[in-house]
Amino acid sequence: MKDEILQSSLNMCLRYGIRQMSIQKLVESLNISTKTVYKYYKNKEELLEAVLYRYHGEQYQMLENLPSRENAACLFFTIWQIAMDNEYQINKVFYEDLHDYYPELEQKVNAVIAQKFEQYFLSVIHQAIDEEAFRDDILPEVALRSVPVLHRAAVRTEAFNRFGLSAQALMIHTTGQYIRSLCTPNGLQAVDEHIQASLTTPVTQ
Repeated sequence: MKDEILQSSLNMCLRYGIRQMSIQKLVESLNISTKTVYKYYKNKEELLEAVLYRYHGEQYQMLENLPSRENAACLFFTIWQIAMDNEYQINKVFYEDLHDYYPELEQKVNAVIAQKFEQYFLSVIHQAIDEEAFRDDILPEVALRSVPVLHRAAVRTEAFNRFGLSAQALMIHTTGQYIRSLCTPNGLQAVDEHIQASLTTPVTQ
């Protein structure tokens, strides 16, 4: 039952936003009593913390399941394409609520999960450099910080809404262009071929 409560809470948060996910709505959807929820979580914030760890855990597991033998520059592109596709399916209110109403919890969770994700992303960037797919004059840590900034601007703000782009097109024309700028000529050719292939073949997660 604890796992059902957690997964249902996550689904509600991603679909409607955190403020719209209440204990009352949760128990009604699961047809359980509030006592059952409080058996596992003392309040909404404790439940929300578990929800955030579940969400980030699922994202990291997805990364671990990606094909590691793929050209690393293409792999890096794939990672952010999947991130874009995923966030297109999430109500932006989710991130707004987290940032505006639970900033301390947001910082707490980020402090726990950020290093794990950063180590993974940096390993891919270094692999791409070793494969001569990314230029060896880039600063991996700076490149890594730049990509999430572009990503958040694209999917968590209204800046690009008026263009009516699909998740795939938005990725190609924003974060994708930055990733292309990191590439060597050989890496750029591989990424461009990867992009063309992705236009006809959906990204698998």
